[in-house]
Amino acid sequence: MTPLPPADGCAECLAHDRRDWVHLRLCLTCGRIGCCDSSPGRHATAHHEATGHPVIRSFQPGESWRWCYVHGTTG
Repeated sequence: MTPLPPADGCAECLAHDRRDWVHLRLCLTCGRIGCCDSSPGRHATAHHEATGHPVIRSFQPGESWRWCYVHGTTG
């Protein structure tokens, strides 16, 4: 999956001129990058709730795990 621009941070945070995310997640359906649930915005989960896109993966260097919101499992 190729990330959508911006690929250097959480799309929603950057749209509001914020950079206070903890970790980043990549939506494997559309390429949207959002911040994790430990971040103030929780934009990756908000994206899932708004779109129903089920699977994300870590967008942190050196990490490749995935999370399925529907099944509540990692892979």
